[in-house]
Amino acid sequence: MKKYTIINEKDTRSGFGAGLLEAGKQDENVVALCADLVGSLKMDAFAKEFPNRFFQAGIAEANMIGVSAGLAGAGKVPFAGSFAEFCTARVYDQVRQSVCYSNTNVKIAGSHAGITLGEDGATHQILEDIGLMKMLPNMVVINPCDYNQTKKATIAAAKYVGPVYLRFGRPSVPNFTPEDQEFIIGKAVHMNEGSDVTIIATGHLVWQALLATEALEAKGLSVDLINIHTIKPLDDEAILKSVKKTGCVVTAEEHFLNGGLGDSVAQLLGRKLPAPIEMIGVNDKFGESGKPAQLMTAYNLDSKAIICAVDRVISRK
Repeated sequence: MKKYTIINEKDTRSGFGAGLLEAGKQDENVVALCADLVGSLKMDAFAKEFPNRFFQAGIAEANMIGVSAGLAGAGKVPFAGSFAEFCTARVYDQVRQSVCYSNTNVKIAGSHAGITLGEDGATHQILEDIGLMKMLPNMVVINPCDYNQTKKATIAAAKYVGPVYLRFGRPSVPNFTPEDQEFIIGKAVHMNEGSDVTIIATGHLVWQALLATEALEAKGLSVDLINIHTIKPLDDEAILKSVKKTGCVVTAEEHFLNGGLGDSVAQLLGRKLPAPIEMIGVNDKFGESGKPAQLMTAYNLDSKAIICAVDRVISRK
């Protein structure tokens, strides 16, 4: 397989901060709002560079979404940032009515998503946000895998006209995608060519899928590996082409099985190309406090779990 080298380890929220600053330099209409979490979302560089284009909303997330919709109506490109729990579940009505129903050009930036939030525990570890956001008409859902991809995704979101939910995380994770890799909303990244099994991963699970692919190929299995950074719109063509070749698929995500990437892939295959599928994700269980790496292992969100799922799905071909 093609070798991917860890450039460094960085948190994806820093990729968002860098991308937001760059988007602000490219377009003077880009503005940012934050719900009292500027440092946590790495929005401080933007606030310092463009103080007249930054708005501190305080702990009033619903109001932040409403103000963002108003700014979008005035021709601005607002990024509304908070913890993923607070800018999706807490403000779902405002996102539905003021952003999606009105199809306003608002970018919702959800940091500290998933179980890797760690010690803050279940109340903050949202694992249903992708499902909540992808169900809303007009909403694009992006879940990048590392610092470089998150930076690119943020810049792409600023250029896209329409509602976007951008999901990223807190812990330092391997940064391995090339800095010059093109990011196209709705277009998957094919990371390895294979014929025995398709692995489709998103977010933090992409690196784990790479580790699994290396181990599986060392055992003689040929893996077709796809990085799905955009959950909606899904790259149907890339998925169907791969599964038609391999005949089975494993999905991997840091999210509930209900409503996540695996759910979208299963719906697609059910309509177009029925095939055995196994899903790596959290099965109807809240998170808990702990170190991110420990939680990923405890909840079977690692390369070992992906390898076991591959063994199961191949036996069903």
